[in-house]
Amino acid sequence: MSDRPSLRSSWLAHYAELISTWTRRYGNRHDAEDATHDAIANMLEQQSAVITNPRAFLHRSVHNGLVSLNRRAHRQAHVAWQDLSDEEHPLDHSHEQELQGAHLRRALQNALKELPLKSQQVFAWHRLEGYTLPEIARKMNLSQSMVEKHMARALDHLHKRLSDFQLPE
Repeated sequence: MSDRPSLRSSWLAHYAELISTWTRRYGNRHDAEDATHDAIANMLEQQSAVITNPRAFLHRSVHNGLVSLNRRAHRQAHVAWQDLSDEEHPLDHSHEQELQGAHLRRALQNALKELPLKSQQVFAWHRLEGYTLPEIARKMNLSQSMVEKHMARALDHLHKRLSDFQLPE
């Protein structure tokens, strides 16, 4: 019980640093705040655990929280074009739509070329070929964590580079 006061004060010393660091790295202040608050709450709830380095513990916890948020946000069902029903295929192929599609394809190709080769491979194998992340990890002789980082890097980069193509909500 004597560690509780020190834990309570130690998180406060790192609060501003955590928010600033993870907002800068992740690019979303609200998610960084949510992950930071969750990490602090988890640390304070761990009565029996001895945390020797609260700063490192909190940074790792915030990072893990942001990875989880990112996974939940990007978890979508992907269906190959040829597997769509006739009703789901676009019926009107106007000249303007064809130009927009060609522009999007070029932008996607250029954005992919900007990524490191391993990130390109992970994205292509996962999103285009349908391999699972554990399968890709085995193929590339990498840890699954590293494959997840490459995928997150690719998705984040593509999201930023192709934001002009998003449909209005």
